[in-house]
Amino acid sequence: MKTILVRLGSKTYPIYVGKGVSRGIGKTLSRKRIAGACFIITNPAIRSLYGCAISKSLAGSGIETRFLAVADSEKSKSHKVWIRALEDLAVFDKGRGACVMALGGGVIGDLAGFVAATYRRGVAFIQVPTTLLAQVDSAIGGKTAIDTEFAKNLIGAFYQPKAVFSDTSFLKSLPMRQIRNGLAEVIKYGVILDKGLFSFIENNIAKILRLDERCMQYIISRCSQLKAEVVTVDERELLGYRSILNFGHTAGHAIEAAGSYRKAIGHGEAVAIGMLIAFDIAVKTGMADPLAAQRLGRLIQRAGLAT
Repeated sequence: MKTILVRLGSKTYPIYVGKGVSRGIGKTLSRKRIAGACFIITNPAIRSLYGCAISKSLAGSGIETRFLAVADSEKSKSHKVWIRALEDLAVFDKGRGACVMALGGGVIGDLAGFVAATYRRGVAFIQVPTTLLAQVDSAIGGKTAIDTEFAKNLIGAFYQPKAVFSDTSFLKSLPMRQIRNGLAEVIKYGVILDKGLFSFIENNIAKILRLDERCMQYIISRCSQLKAEVVTVDERELLGYRSILNFGHTAGHAIEAAGSYRKAIGHGEAVAIGMLIAFDIAVKTGMADPLAAQRLGRLIQRAGLAT
């Protein structure tokens, strides 16, 4: 297991990365006295796969649980689902000091985090990301939100979790398309912050696509460390530095919006195309080397993503 700290003073929290780290959730929450009860927001498929094991881990430490399963869709990030979650949490909590846990991908993390940020003006929040994209990116950094008819993530808050448990064994249940989506964000980190990581992906792309345990532990840990460092410097995106994480997302978000956020194109697929668009503009304006753009394009192709 690898432990990475997101250093934010009194809000500092650990990211645990490794095979089977989710089995220790109950003991960790009990040891840190985070909560005596846990309200778990997830989706039906993830609850079926991992809900029993998570509940058993928490129960072993005397932590009572309640699940709320919502659709695995951007539509779940709505004010109606948010209000429903708050009401269910209030019925379950009854003054017991319940924490909120996100068990799922980015949609679940955004929704659950906003529920935690707004219930009783903020309660403890735990991230248990189950997708590669969430483990390397969206579960870290404290961005939470719901959507409106006007824009995605229009209503939200910066609200840091108490801990993140990135269990690499969860990735085995993902379809290959989800792995490729996550790889787009991994590649992004290599471009913006770490040449060595980019080279590692180039040299090990076949192993990564096979979910080789050592490779996955390394790329998830390294991306987590890189994002932790960025968030530590510019937690609330006030200095401009955190915007480096948006590489590929300007055009990428436009592509997602043009598709009405349906599953025809995933977030990572849109970001991959967005990175190439950004490089194309940079090359044409003399800000980037054409050979670097070609290198990125080749890696995105080898990862099985659209160009």
